[in-house]
Amino acid sequence: MTSSPAPAELARRLGLGDAVVIGLASMIGAGVFVALGAAQDLAGPAVLLAVALAALVAFGNATSTAQLAAQYPTSGGTYFFGRQQLGEWWGFLAGWCFVIGKTASCAAMALVVAAYLVPEAYQRPVAALVVVALTAVNLVGVTRTAGLARILVAIALTALGVTAVRLLVGVVGGDGGAGFAAPVPGPLADASTGLWDGGLAAVLGAGTGGVLGAGLAVAQAAAVVFFAFAGYARVATLGEEVTAPRRTIPHAILLALGAVFALYMLLALVLVLVGPAPGAHGWGPAPFIAALDQIGAGAMWKAIVTIGATAAAAGALLALVAGVSRTMLGMAREGDLPRPLAHVNPRFSVPQRAEITVGIVVVLLVLLASDVLVAITASAFGVLLYYAVANIAAFTQTEEHRLFPKALQVMGLVGCLLLVAALPGSTLVAGLVLVAIGVAYRGIVLASRR
Repeated sequence: MTSSPAPAELARRLGLGDAVVIGLASMIGAGVFVALGAAQDLAGPAVLLAVALAALVAFGNATSTAQLAAQYPTSGGTYFFGRQQLGEWWGFLAGWCFVIGKTASCAAMALVVAAYLVPEAYQRPVAALVVVALTAVNLVGVTRTAGLARILVAIALTALGVTAVRLLVGVVGGDGGAGFAAPVPGPLADASTGLWDGGLAAVLGAGTGGVLGAGLAVAQAAAVVFFAFAGYARVATLGEEVTAPRRTIPHAILLALGAVFALYMLLALVLVLVGPAPGAHGWGPAPFIAALDQIGAGAMWKAIVTIGATAAAAGALLALVAGVSRTMLGMAREGDLPRPLAHVNPRFSVPQRAEITVGIVVVLLVLLASDVLVAITASAFGVLLYYAVANIAAFTQTEEHRLFPKALQVMGLVGCLLLVAALPGSTLVAGLVLVAIGVAYRGIVLASRR
């Protein structure tokens, strides 16, 4: 009987700097230009607590991901880790939730790029073209992905830095801003408002006030902000392509997460100090442009923010497509997705079929999806469940492979479940339906094999 050939392996071409940049590119974008404004709309000045809570949950998850990736330096992330530590069904649940969540993230990032570039009537076709272009970059090799990510991150950080300075100068100089006038919780924290109907808010009761209401608002805001932190695990999904993975992966994850936490806290503080316009219902889809309007900044500053937002969201989308395709590669190798997706192009050493599939699905979502914030909450649902599995898997690792104390994995798991519970009821229902579809698909595949 002839043994089947071993699956093609990816080349180890990424060093510590490349891995950190891919992690930064995956995080910087949504958190700065979308999620921070939405989170302050939910929690008011308590958005600073929400950023800290999201970072704390992300830190617990990061230690679990780093510890697992150091033991299992291969593509697939928690899909592979869950299979090894907990069993095949746990691994499938993690991988399926990752694909759901991060595909929604890709759509959100493409829509952000288009929102800053063109009028609303042209945004969906332009977003689709952006997806096609950046998928094409990924198809010609991961080193090119890292190289373009470096450029995009540099542009985004420069734009954010000078914009933050301009806003602070405007606040100190008395150019405008409402300061700490916004209430805690924020204007959207009422459980009867729009997207946030249902979920934990419905259980606690609409219009919950006092400490309980403020706590719920912070948890909801943290769930939104967590979407912006989730990119650190992109390094783990590239575990088969980094050099010295046991050292590089943990260092890259923690360095990227720490840098982004400091940046998000600074920018959230700037938004709190400026405050939304009197009578405005929150910051709207472009909080930093609204903040510049508040202090009377000119068109040049708005152009800088637009360039930074476009570069940051494009960088995030670039890394997201790479990360989702690597998870699909790992799932296809095990037969949990169609096996042809496991093909690795011998010339460019990338899973091209998986990347093309991701690109097609994201284009469809961009053309059919309704709202960026809906995409963000959908992403948070899938990604939080993915990390819940990661924390459980890391908790079961032996002392030989342990890099961090078990208490951090417990903290990460509890935090993930808390933030999932705080998501809108419609998001929870839709997410659970998609999870059920995935479970049913795998059950059918296993039955057919028997």
